[in-house]
Amino acid sequence: MTSEPAAATRPRNRKQLIVEAAGRAFSERGYHAASMEEIAAAVGITAAALYRHFPNKYALFTECANVMADRLVAALGTVPADAPADEVLRPLAHVTVAHRESGGLYRWEARYLDRADRRVLSAKFAQVVARVTDVVQPSPDADLRAVAALGAIGSITMHHTSIAHHRAENLLTESALRLATATTTAPAPSVALPTQPVPRTRRAQILAAAVPLFERDGFATVTNARIAEAVGLVPSALYRHFPNKAEILAAACLQAAGLLSQAVEQNLHGTTGAEALPVLAATYVAYSFEHTALTNVAAAELGGLPAALQRPLNLAQREHIAVWEQQLRLARPDLDAHQARVLVHAGFGAVVETGRRLRWEDTPDHRAAVTGFLLSALGL
Repeated sequence: MTSEPAAATRPRNRKQLIVEAAGRAFSERGYHAASMEEIAAAVGITAAALYRHFPNKYALFTECANVMADRLVAALGTVPADAPADEVLRPLAHVTVAHRESGGLYRWEARYLDRADRRVLSAKFAQVVARVTDVVQPSPDADLRAVAALGAIGSITMHHTSIAHHRAENLLTESALRLATATTTAPAPSVALPTQPVPRTRRAQILAAAVPLFERDGFATVTNARIAEAVGLVPSALYRHFPNKAEILAAACLQAAGLLSQAVEQNLHGTTGAEALPVLAATYVAYSFEHTALTNVAAAELGGLPAALQRPLNLAQREHIAVWEQQLRLARPDLDAHQARVLVHAGFGAVVETGRRLRWEDTPDHRAAVTGFLLSALGL
């Protein structure tokens, strides 16, 4: 006599598995591109089963956005009140590295939350920033240094460099500690960016009009009709230049990548040795302040573009990172290629978060301060 097959049991942590899978999908592909069906498939359940836990994608996204903040707050809750800076920063690095695949969505995707939910999330991160500020070297910009340190740590969620968890944790803790405790900032070298050409062709005008719309209202909500209206075209005329708005975003990003590459080549020309990295840093910071809208849109939306459109953009980014990696390893022979890439991204993370905290107000002092943060993150 054969026994009845055992009934399948539902794992007790299914909700947690759903949140982890959703966090990875939202981080990788963006809020709108990720679907409930693909999240359910990643967990091995049906979409109907997923909806028993979360009534809609927004509810699931809200949960994901709060989970990382809650983890950071909880990690700090285990740290004694009088702990030194490294003992405050290391648990944050540990949690972030452990959840790097799902932890990045809060940095860019929180704008999809409604006002009340955004306030809740902001309050949690304000608590983390305040705790780090408490251990920063006393200075007028202590709050900004805390944000820079957290930006360096959070950078690990925004790229795919392969590195062991403990190595990444050590690198990011040390990078954040330098940002938290440095007391001086050297003047930033003078650099110039290529002048962006006046958009005279219809194609160029479309790119120039679309990016501010994407940044202000979100890529998913901007229609082709609105872009056409901004340029003075009928919607059907837009298709003679771009088949869809994904092509518009990809073309705008590729154009900007070309400007950055040109700026790096122009400013590095004639520099030698120790001059190169400060020039690179000042160039990247100048680019970030002058192309804020596109930088914000690209970070939030590129993951949702078709693979064919992402490839040339990924290649351009890898080529840019390679320049940084080469120069950083000349300055710091103690680093291998993976460590150098992690630190370069940490510097970029510090730029992004401090720039946002400064509302990208473009002044010489702000550029100099943010350039100094980037270099501190690298260990220079």
